Amino acid sequence: MTARRTHFWIFAVLTVLSAAGVAFGLPHNREVGSLAEFVLKLIPFILAAETIARLDVEAFRRLGAVRLLIPVCFLVFFAYFVPRIFYWGGVRTEDEDAFGSLYYTVLLLVPFMILALTLAYRLGGGSPRVVRRLAYGMLLIMVSGIEDLAFLTVNDLSGTPFDPIPQTWTWPSHMKVRLGHWPSKEEAFAFIGVHLTLALVVLATPDRVVDRVWARRPGARRVDLPQDSDVPA
Repeated sequence: MTARRTHFWIFAVLTVLSAAGVAFGLPHNREVGSLAEFVLKLIPFILAAETIARLDVEAFRRLGAVRLLIPVCFLVFFAYFVPRIFYWGGVRTEDEDAFGSLYYTVLLLVPFMILALTLAYRLGGGSPRVVRRLAYGMLLIMVSGIEDLAFLTVNDLSGTPFDPIPQTWTWPSHMKVRLGHWPSKEEAFAFIGVHLTLALVVLATPDRVVDRVWARRPGARRVDLPQDSDVPA
């Protein structure tokens, strides 16, 4: 293992440990109590930035890891932070008007995050084909309903109509408009599973397989596309 990779893993471990220390060892308050607490809360970010700076781009490119790492980052945002935002901004406040405005704001934020991530990848030299894969793969995650399921599982919904998980889901209108009715719990699970499977196919299928399928379509002209080794993965 090269010194660069060694440094990468050292910083990665320190990032995880420091983030855990902040999450479990410091108060979860809106206000910062002291300069020392302020500095401590910045340490995980600084270590994470240094970890990313030391990442072996060539090794990750050979593995095609970017097609999974970026969607995983988006999934953490979409399936944890968004449900928590909705919980604290809606269920706990019980302010329907404020929650409606919050929901619409997040509705705009999520596709913006997808496009921001793909833009950063493209500006870093990423190939157009992978940009499209990332954008459409994360779009499938966005419309899958995984956030609705996450809302029901990552939050404490005791004493609300969402505990236990309802047999009929009467809130995900993005499911209703495609199914023609409010989904049952089982239909919602299947709906989510199908979309996540499609997203995985879009993101993980090797480029050479996609190129072969694309070349066989009616009226296709032969185009010599660059191989994986010629463009950033």
